[in-house]
Amino acid sequence: MTTLSNRGKTALMVIDVQNGVVPDAYNLDAVLANINVAVAKAREAGIPVIWVQHSDSEMPIDSDAWQIVEQLSPQSTDSFVRKLYPGSFEGTDLESILQGLQISHLVITGMQTNNCVRHTTHSALDRGYDVTFVTDAHTTTSYSWNGHTVDAKNLVDEANDNLGGQVLPGRSSRGVSAAALTFA
Repeated sequence: MTTLSNRGKTALMVIDVQNGVVPDAYNLDAVLANINVAVAKAREAGIPVIWVQHSDSEMPIDSDAWQIVEQLSPQSTDSFVRKLYPGSFEGTDLESILQGLQISHLVITGMQTNNCVRHTTHSALDRGYDVTFVTDAHTTTSYSWNGHTVDAKNLVDEANDNLGGQVLPGRSSRGVSAAALTFA
C-alpha cells in the first residue's frame, strides 16, 4: 500500500542497539533474542538488514559506547547508518540506501522506543513507507524528568498500541511479534 512508486522490497532496521544505550533497558534479554529472531528471518529470506547507530557527546563514533551490542551480529554486507538526531532519516544517507535497494516497506526494531524508534517510524510513514513494527523487539528505559517518572513498560506498551496500527493515505503500519514475523 506504499506511496513509493517503482519500489516493492522490504528491509529490516535495527535502531540504536548500542552499548551506551542498553543499560537498564526494560526486558532487554528477551528483546535482544527477538531482534536476533527477526535478523535470522530476514537473512533467510534475503531481506537487507540496516543497522542504525546514534552518536552524541556520550557516544562518540567508534567509541565502545557507540558499538552495537555483542549479542547481535551485523555482517559486513549489511547497510550501516550513522546518525546524530532521533530520526534515522534526518541528516543521514538512509533515504538513498533505501532508494538504491528499492525499499518501500520497513520492519522496525531497536532502542529507545520513545525516542529514536518512534521518530524513525513516524518519519518512515511520513515519507510514504509501509511499516511493520516488531512489538517485542524494541525497548527503552524508565526515566524521571521535570517532576514525573515514566515507566519503560508503559512506554513500550503505548508504542505498540500507537505505532502498530496506523493507516494513512496510501500507507500503513502494523504490529507483529518476532515469532509471527514473516518475509513473504
